[in-house]
Amino acid sequence: MKCSMANYDIIGDIHGHAGELRALLDELGYGRHGRGYRHAERKVVFVGDFVDRGPAIGEVVAIARAMVDAGDALAVMGNHEYNAIAFHTRRPGNPSSGKTSEWFRPHSQKNLRQHQATLDQMSPDELADAIGWFQTLPVAIEVGGIRVAHASWQTRDIDCIHEALANVGRFTPEFLAMSEDAGSDLNAAIENVLKGPELGLPAGYWIVDKAGHRRDSARIKWYEDGTGRTFRQHHLGSGEVPDLAIEGSDLAAVETYPAGAVPVFVGHYWLTGTPMPLAANVACTDYSVAKGGKLVAYRWDGEAELRAEKFCWVSEGARH
Repeated sequence: MKCSMANYDIIGDIHGHAGELRALLDELGYGRHGRGYRHAERKVVFVGDFVDRGPAIGEVVAIARAMVDAGDALAVMGNHEYNAIAFHTRRPGNPSSGKTSEWFRPHSQKNLRQHQATLDQMSPDELADAIGWFQTLPVAIEVGGIRVAHASWQTRDIDCIHEALANVGRFTPEFLAMSEDAGSDLNAAIENVLKGPELGLPAGYWIVDKAGHRRDSARIKWYEDGTGRTFRQHHLGSGEVPDLAIEGSDLAAVETYPAGAVPVFVGHYWLTGTPMPLAANVACTDYSVAKGGKLVAYRWDGEAELRAEKFCWVSEGARH
């Protein structure tokens, strides 16, 4: 999706924290407009992950959707929106017996825990309506002078997703059957763009992620060359990662974002501390509002080199 040049405020993962979203929009100079917010000279770009975890998920979806519908914002899909679609979509041909295998995202205890706040706060009709909206969201956008995707910009993978959407429909059961096939190119593309490129750790090594899950792979700095680095040096996010050498062949499938490319904005990574660019042309706006952190925006005004002073945020618990 491509749009013309404008001034944009790129807002990170919200996860149902409507009070913080209202406070941040107020801080950025947006005023109420219907169910959403509007600025006379700027637009918002949401990086996805509207649902799960927070106390006011329905309100977050309503604000974001109203702003997109009114032309006051753009939004890309997060992995939690993709997961919600898969969680609520049955595999074709299976009887309604309640087995977890009937759903594209199994209704396991782990997946239920992640999605429970959304199930508790939204009625079946509200959730079905939201899922319909999620299915319309792009996975990546080019907005004049910037690019936005939830977890990483991988051109080949974005093209792969766009081709599948055009061929079988927007996140239809046919699309999900392809994207949930662990051996498919589309599965790898969804993982890379919505969850971030990962490298498998050497046999016998594992890490514990922010949600407390044990993982045998680590997310990497896809905007830097990992040649000659260890997993700890090349890891993107927080947490302890083994200081072990990365095999060069493991990096071959990852597209390193070029240093001279237009600025790209992502969310997803649960960063902490004071917001700052990850590279001269890369910024993450997810600073863990759902884990006691901050809801963050980057105020982009056409600059090719991103700057720390352009970040704006409110702390978790802010209420306007």
